[in-house]
Amino acid sequence: MAMAETGGLLSRYPQLGRSCFPKQVRLQKINHLHSFSTTPFFRNHFVDRRLVSSCNNNCIISMDAREKSIRKTVNSKRHKKVPVYVMLPVDLFEMGPSGNVTFKKMKPVISSLRALKLAGVHGVAVEVMWGIVECFSPMIYDWSLYKALFRLISDAGLKLHAALSFHSDMRWTVKGKQGVSLPLWIMEIGARNKHIYYQDQKGMTSGDYLTLGVDNLPVLYTRSALQCYEDFILSFVNNFDHLIGDVIQEISIGLGPSGELRYPAHPFADGRWMFPGIGEFQCYDKYMLADLKIAARQIGKPHWGNRGPQNAGDYNSSPSEAPFFEGGEGSFLSEYGHFFLDWYSGRLIEHADHILGKAARILKKYLQKNHPSVTLVAKLGGIYWWYKTLSHPAELTAGYYNTETRDGYDPVTSMLSRHGAALQFPCLEMVDDETPSLYDCSPERLFKQIMDTSKKNFVHLIGRNTNERFDKDGLWQIHANSCHPGNDAVRSFTFFRLTDKFFWHENWNNFIPFIKMMSTNSYY
Repeated sequence: MAMAETGGLLSRYPQLGRSCFPKQVRLQKINHLHSFSTTPFFRNHFVDRRLVSSCNNNCIISMDAREKSIRKTVNSKRHKKVPVYVMLPVDLFEMGPSGNVTFKKMKPVISSLRALKLAGVHGVAVEVMWGIVECFSPMIYDWSLYKALFRLISDAGLKLHAALSFHSDMRWTVKGKQGVSLPLWIMEIGARNKHIYYQDQKGMTSGDYLTLGVDNLPVLYTRSALQCYEDFILSFVNNFDHLIGDVIQEISIGLGPSGELRYPAHPFADGRWMFPGIGEFQCYDKYMLADLKIAARQIGKPHWGNRGPQNAGDYNSSPSEAPFFEGGEGSFLSEYGHFFLDWYSGRLIEHADHILGKAARILKKYLQKNHPSVTLVAKLGGIYWWYKTLSHPAELTAGYYNTETRDGYDPVTSMLSRHGAALQFPCLEMVDDETPSLYDCSPERLFKQIMDTSKKNFVHLIGRNTNERFDKDGLWQIHANSCHPGNDAVRSFTFFRLTDKFFWHENWNNFIPFIKMMSTNSYY
């Protein structure tokens, strides 16, 4: 099992970053999916031929036999409809050595969008990368690639979840390090001042996202990070005003690594962390430390402001190897522990509060309570390992002050409620029995807690899967969590993501009944 900072938190599939579009899609009956075929775009060694029926290198996909074997509806109760978005792959655009970005595989994109529409998918999710739009110079925005992509999505009759992304998605592939970085002008500043990024106790930086320590400091060519985010959101709205509320129905605002509101406490990409390590606190850049010193002086404990906990282990420690998470003097239960965790998590919530406040003001006319035409969304990470312990250490290092005796998600959802924002949360395909019991995992209890606190604070949920799942058990679990009458808070679901496996015979034949279940009032 492996975690990835670049794709939501958990991904067992290293091929996630590979291209996934079919080279050609032929639709023999436009109004019927029983006759549907694709010509694989993928290299042969990516395809498990046992999953497809081949004929002249074509992957023939037929729903006839599958539909005959599907268990029909036995529950007469009505179930709500949950729109499904499919997140498009990370390699839609290709960045060259000089930073120039091009739109690749346009024809396969068009074919895939048409196939998704015919399958009954409501829309697609697209990461709108800061590093593409404002790449070379501050406040010089180039939206041309996204205008072209959004036009294709609209022409296909699909709706759009636009994920405004202030993180990088650099990742290691078979070709080396690829992806979209932060804007080049930001990286130039970072080369001179590494403290604009989060740092761990050894001084290692995470260059995927700016530290919240520079939210209000004009260190980015006279602007603060918050001003950069606000200007980007405003430019987006000005350029796509004609689509917002019609084609664009959800807008999520990036709040941290992978767009999620959290610290980069579990950096898998560079090898520092591996599941199920507890992670490390990320508060050692000079700006965060300066803020910690101020907070400590304000309560008359200046010596508490010199550093984070020194007995909290390292990235790959277990809770029993880190006294801070076990109890006793200087632990998370001590006066010092409460002070530090309250500061650490509080700054993260303030960070989201400020950004979402700016976004809500910019989107005000679309967010009217009587007739909202777009949903403002914030993403949260699903940190489910060590959840059954007293201290929940992996959540604490990520910035969620959630323990066995403290609901750390209540202040988060309370903040979201003030801005009318929905919460996107993963893990909907997961059950406790599929996770290693040795690591005290409980995605089900975590999701139940998120559900309860969201309902309490009148926050809508947007579901998402953590792992790439096409099997019936995983898809049916998503449906159970999303569509059951008791889960009224779940308003839509984002399938993560369109990969090279998506149109394989068995996967596609499982996915279509799943979409039918999500979009109708019955079980299949």
